[in-house]
Amino acid sequence: MRKDRDFTESIWTASAHSKGYPRLSNNLEVDVAIIGGGITGISAAAMLTAKGKNVVVLEAHSIGKGSTGYSTGNLYATVGERLSSIDSKHGEEKLFQVVDSRMFAINFIQEQVNKHSIDCEFQRIPWHLFTTSASKEKDEEVEKEFDAAHRANLEAINSLPYIFPFPNVSKITIIDHQAQINPYKYVLGLADSLDPEKCQIFEHTKVLNVEDGTPCVVHTNQGIVKADQVIMATHSPKGIYEVHTEMEAYREFALAAKIKGTLPLEGIYWHVNDSYQYSIRPYSNEDGNFLIIIGEPYLVGTVNNTEECLLKVEQYLYEHFDVESIVYRWAAQNYKSADGLPYIGTSPLQSNVFIATGFKADGLVYGTLAASIITDSIFGIENDWTKLYNPKRFTPLATAGQFFKENANVITSLIKDYFFYGEVDKLKEIKVGEGKTLKLDDEKIAAYRDENNKLHIVSSVCTHLGCIVHFNNAEKSWDCPCHGSRFTIDGEVIEGPAYKNLAKPKDTPS
Repeated sequence: MRKDRDFTESIWTASAHSKGYPRLSNNLEVDVAIIGGGITGISAAAMLTAKGKNVVVLEAHSIGKGSTGYSTGNLYATVGERLSSIDSKHGEEKLFQVVDSRMFAINFIQEQVNKHSIDCEFQRIPWHLFTTSASKEKDEEVEKEFDAAHRANLEAINSLPYIFPFPNVSKITIIDHQAQINPYKYVLGLADSLDPEKCQIFEHTKVLNVEDGTPCVVHTNQGIVKADQVIMATHSPKGIYEVHTEMEAYREFALAAKIKGTLPLEGIYWHVNDSYQYSIRPYSNEDGNFLIIIGEPYLVGTVNNTEECLLKVEQYLYEHFDVESIVYRWAAQNYKSADGLPYIGTSPLQSNVFIATGFKADGLVYGTLAASIITDSIFGIENDWTKLYNPKRFTPLATAGQFFKENANVITSLIKDYFFYGEVDKLKEIKVGEGKTLKLDDEKIAAYRDENNKLHIVSSVCTHLGCIVHFNNAEKSWDCPCHGSRFTIDGEVIEGPAYKNLAKPKDTPS
């Protein structure tokens, strides 16, 4: 066990080892090509092969080591957006559909765990939303969630348990029979259960472009795949899609800390106060008792000092618990849709490419649900929730405010970039450990000076839509504020809609 300060591992990815999968080495023709090997992609592969389809999973990095392996492992029928918000935006009928669909996905996960004997520590636990604030607004927020949960036929209570790990709770909503898993072990186990005659999995195979058609053509760095349908199971679809204009990309930090003494009772705890919301999960393994904390969401590429966000999570942890040591630090990205519901189904303007995005921080459940909806669609079945999550839906009252906010952010970034002069004038102004943007010989440059005083220099122009990237000093990456693409210090795509790496300058100074 090691103390990870490099954001390379979560407590989950450190807990298991994948058997590994090869790179694509030749051209293929299959029924369905799935891009992305997280919970959405692997669940889709399981569902499609169970119905006789031949599929391929193309993963740019390693199975389960994207958003899935860096999640909380919490499974719940509620949503981070709040059920009360879904109710006010969409009405009671759709509120019930959201809860019903998410319970279906949780039950599916449990069925797969039992069917394939997946050792992922699945357990049923209660979910808690509570506040210790004296704020009337926060009290009402928790009360509204209790009311919405009741209307959605969830078994909710609003009385404080006899034993509760937080003092001074003013309001609480508890929903029983939710669940938790080790998400990395689950996805690895589900992938291992797939029939290799029907499903081929390739890792370290980067998709470069997708052509819609009959068949679709998927271009990768290792070869070409032709398929009747393509599923973009990449959290945010790769390339340029209309839904990018309807989403905001958020990132938040997580810690796994060893705790002295007794852990809180098992469960999901969402602590909301005037200035924050934290998700807390107790967890035990052979290394000891841990608390997993995640919080401090921020818009990708818009915060000058992301280290401050991380420090706030650490401060919260030390203020509320008796901490022995912080063992793991990591971060995760999510995409918030304009109307609070994911986009699942065929992409607008395309006939055979399916997308699954806009999950906010509720992706383990929504990703599993997306796999079910898309599988049914491929077989020509409209299930109970196809219309609810259709990317082509029109919900002007629910989306107007968020749509204008997101596009105002993008336009602001583009205007600022047009008049770009950089954060510094010269490379020598960049200190060790700093990343700065500058204009050098009329080129827009992003430069990072590492601990060995070496400069890593790339273009600062995002290859997705041309915004200027900004340095994420906590994770040492270049992040785009427009649609959430992220790149390493040497310009390689980490995640987000960008296909291409950041360009190298024409003349690379030293």
